[in-house]
Amino acid sequence: MKVLVLAWEFPPRIVGGIARHVAELYPELVELGHEIHLITVEFGQAPHFEIVEGVQVHRISVGWSHDFFHWIVNMNESMGRHGGKLMLEDGPFDLIHAHDWLVADAAIALKHTFKVPLVATLHATESGRHNGIHTDTQRYISSKEGDLTYQAWRVIVCTDYMQREVERVFTTPWDKIDVIYNGIRPEKKHHQPNFDAWGFRRRFAEDAEKIVYYVGRMTHEKGIPVLLNAAPRVLWEMGGAVNFVIIGGGNTDTFKRQAWDLGIWHKCYFTGFMSDDDLNKFQTVANCAVFPSLYEPFGIVALESFAARVPVVVSDTGGFPEVVRHTKTGILTRANDADSLAWGILEVLKNPGYAHWLTDNAYAELDRHFNWARLAQQTQAVYQRVVGERSQVDW
Repeated sequence: MKVLVLAWEFPPRIVGGIARHVAELYPELVELGHEIHLITVEFGQAPHFEIVEGVQVHRISVGWSHDFFHWIVNMNESMGRHGGKLMLEDGPFDLIHAHDWLVADAAIALKHTFKVPLVATLHATESGRHNGIHTDTQRYISSKEGDLTYQAWRVIVCTDYMQREVERVFTTPWDKIDVIYNGIRPEKKHHQPNFDAWGFRRRFAEDAEKIVYYVGRMTHEKGIPVLLNAAPRVLWEMGGAVNFVIIGGGNTDTFKRQAWDLGIWHKCYFTGFMSDDDLNKFQTVANCAVFPSLYEPFGIVALESFAARVPVVVSDTGGFPEVVRHTKTGILTRANDADSLAWGILEVLKNPGYAHWLTDNAYAELDRHFNWARLAQQTQAVYQRVVGERSQVDW
């Protein structure tokens, strides 16, 4: 079948997990024989049109905008215009697949204009991110998410936890929601030939020091303050032989100030943005990955660590307990609890044999539950159901 995909990020434009999700899912759907056209936003020197692993990628320009929400309006206008042109000149398309609220307006307009069913993947909710809706901005975003779930023929989410959240927040019927996990390509984490692991590692720590790291967005919801609060106990019990590496772009001033106030500044390395190539290398030399999120619909970062064979310590929030099996493929700790997080990190650092056992189990889990080829087949089944149901009804 022929599918039009709308996503506001796609490599090399990487803002969060959506970029990796769409970049790795749709080539597998091409392998299954589907024609995929993906509309996204221009970025740097990336061409306005190219074929990436069989996916036909259309990068559109967005007009000048005076703030982020104005930019989103302009982006949807550009996506709608380009999508309409594609559907007129290169149609018919069987369905539209929209990723998150940012592309909702364009997706909904195209759905009604061309009478093509819409599938929506909701990667997170504004209510979940903020533990409720408290401001007009949050209310606006949540209303857009609600519109998208209402207008979609079917809604895809990444965990059972998210299915419950979407049903509760938007009163979306339970049987309208499909759960399809995120996946990963584990081969991208394999050591490169002639890789000088120790030389690379010395950029971040002394040989005798353990490396504990976080990678992700620099936001409160990711629990970075909890990790910093856990660090003093970890350092004390490990005799100071630990370096905490915090990876990610964005404003880190608040977290740096916290590290200074805690007296652990000399043991924290804020790297800023790290390229995928360096990150893939880094994860193979680290001793422990920590993701202490306060809200986490899924946690692709955990899969990245599974693939790199680095032991994982996460909070027990959101979808993490579905991804990381406690004491089997990683360690679950109580969300927003620094003492619990410190305990989990120390379990890994003090017991290397146990940590190695966890990583072996976690790596084996990737093929069983997080294999993109299987996940693409599940997505295909949703598409086939939607197209079949659409064929039986008048619009």
